[in-house]
Amino acid sequence: MEAVIGLEIHVQLRTREKLFCADVPEFGADPNTRVCPVCLGLPGALPVLNREAVELAMRAALGFGCTIHRRSVFERKNYFYPDLPKGYQISQFEEPLATDGLLEVRMGDDSPETFRVRIRRMHLEEDAGKSIHDRVPDRTAVDLNRTGTPLVEMVSEPDLRSPAQVRAYLDQVKRILEYLDVSDCNMEEGSLRVDANVSIRPRGSGELRTKTELKNLNSFSGVERALEVEIARQMALVAAGDRVRHETLLWDERRQTVRPMRSKEDSQDYRYFPDPDLPPVLVSAAWIEEVRHSLPELPEARRTRFMEVYGLPAYDAGVLTARRPLADFYEAVVQAHAGGDAKEAANWVMGPVLALANTSGEEVESLGLEPEGLAELLTLVSDGRVNRRAGRTILERMVASGSGGAGAAEAIMEAEGLSQISDGGRIQGWVEEVLAAHPDEVTRFRGGERRLQGFFMGEVMKRSRGKADPGEVARILGIRLKGDAPS
Repeated sequence: MEAVIGLEIHVQLRTREKLFCADVPEFGADPNTRVCPVCLGLPGALPVLNREAVELAMRAALGFGCTIHRRSVFERKNYFYPDLPKGYQISQFEEPLATDGLLEVRMGDDSPETFRVRIRRMHLEEDAGKSIHDRVPDRTAVDLNRTGTPLVEMVSEPDLRSPAQVRAYLDQVKRILEYLDVSDCNMEEGSLRVDANVSIRPRGSGELRTKTELKNLNSFSGVERALEVEIARQMALVAAGDRVRHETLLWDERRQTVRPMRSKEDSQDYRYFPDPDLPPVLVSAAWIEEVRHSLPELPEARRTRFMEVYGLPAYDAGVLTARRPLADFYEAVVQAHAGGDAKEAANWVMGPVLALANTSGEEVESLGLEPEGLAELLTLVSDGRVNRRAGRTILERMVASGSGGAGAAEAIMEAEGLSQISDGGRIQGWVEEVLAAHPDEVTRFRGGERRLQGFFMGEVMKRSRGKADPGEVARILGIRLKGDAPS
């Protein structure tokens, strides 16, 4: 048996106002303070479409290769729920904004394995409010601040065959949306929400069997785990001779189980009809082309270019293009470090720079480290004026002091006396002190314990306070450990 999986991804658009009114969609505001007669559906209040939301939705659709339709229609999706004040949601159904996209998905940053997922449709709709079950004891509270927030819903064809493929697809979708700057994609704040439709069938069969829909999926790992559990549940049912029911299921993260929420609705259950208060959305060919030409280089194209132009391995290129600001930072470092080694720049960004970002809980672009400042530090290292160990110390000082711009690296090097020492006489003195202090280790090394070379290197570097030229240290140590006098 094999799984057949399709996803519905709801993306909150990064707009200044809601979809049909001037309220600000502000996460974390006091409950029910970002509402007005329009988003509450009060009598006499009329919606006015937000042009910015349409443009961001077009941007997203073009980023996934969709065809944007010159005419689309808003409809009312009718259902009753406590957090839906109007009793209907304004969405698009029969005539969506865009259809027929395609995404080539890579299973990992350095994996050659790819698969294709067709995008059935991308349409605009307003968000509902939020039911809160843990605020008031024995009660469900309703916060309507989110009501009317603009969403683009991205519906895939059932082209996914495993939870691992779903995870890879979601990672790539999120990466593209962030590159396009249409959403912050923050799942914790509800800016990106995923529903999964899943069924099973005999492997190689083309039929589509009864599916279930999984909701309450609050993280990509949660989506992956919920699908594993639901696929196993469906397979156990079929193996026992039972049938899979057409229903909506809630994922319980704490118990790692699914439980029924309601029977699964079909489109006729929502009684769609065109919204009488909203005219059709008409977009010109010129506007579509204007948006198309404004799109940035997307992550897969940038990854390929980094490999071809900068000679980076697939893994490095994947890491550096995972986020657009990180890719921008790396490329600015390479350009500022004119004539420098692009792979060495990648090593520094992926290594000590990302390590400092992870330690501080900041993104690289928020560290206060400017590309020109890092490029100058790389030049100090490549010219032999500081060694790598001292270079890391300088980098830490640049970030800690907030002085990560041009001139900072050399100033810190001079102020703290971190210049590399390449003088053979001084280095030989430190080597002699270390060998004299550890005669047993010298005997063991000469007896065959070659791993002690690293121990001696470390001890010499300690005595030099990290300033000694490691290459010269290794040369002199190699000679002295053989019992010869250095020349």
